[in-house]
Amino acid sequence: MTKKPAERELKVRVKSGKGRRTLAQKTWLERQLNDPYVARAKREGFRSRAAYKLSEIDDKYRFLKPGIKVVDLGAAPGGWSQVAAQRVKAGEGTGQVVAIDLLEMDAIPNVEFAQLDFLDDDAPAKLKAMLGGLADVVLSDMAANTTGHRKTDQLRIIGLVEEAAGFAREVLAPGGVFLAKVRQGGTDGDLLTMLKRDFTSVKHIKPQSSRKDSSELFVLAMGFR
Repeated sequence: MTKKPAERELKVRVKSGKGRRTLAQKTWLERQLNDPYVARAKREGFRSRAAYKLSEIDDKYRFLKPGIKVVDLGAAPGGWSQVAAQRVKAGEGTGQVVAIDLLEMDAIPNVEFAQLDFLDDDAPAKLKAMLGGLADVVLSDMAANTTGHRKTDQLRIIGLVEEAAGFAREVLAPGGVFLAKVRQGGTDGDLLTMLKRDFTSVKHIKPQSSRKDSSELFVLAMGFR
């Protein structure tokens, strides 16, 4: 049955404007303005729509438990750190969230943040010092700069996930959890083999809150051995 004009969804259309916006910029802005998760994030005080991806995954798998220690790699603008801090009850003095990013990030209550390039040689040591012990969960929403060349971009993404997974192996307590953003096709064979060796459960997840046209997936590894 065809919707009546009054029932049709209203969508914001952005004018390109001479010399102001490229087609890609116009498309991105229209998508943002019409994205229900972007609007919801603004209403509910989250830094980004990514908060709902982590919330959705944790609602199902329940690994962000009160009192645990969490590392958030590639944290800016802070949506995942906000969710983690709430769920581990960092404000009550037991749970802890440590976050880093190459970019600046405005302070988040009960989240310890450092502006660091995770790929710098001294970054892992600084993170460990901030933690003051082993972590229970390592999160990675890091994204590599894209070149437009699909194979090159995929290799860069895999490289970041491998670095994050290597760090997780160094800092996770037994039973710990590693969650990282990957891309369509998931993790490559070598990385998947390593994760299956080190964790009791490994799976790929695409949350409903991920955009339908997005190629992103998440790899969730639970039960660090």
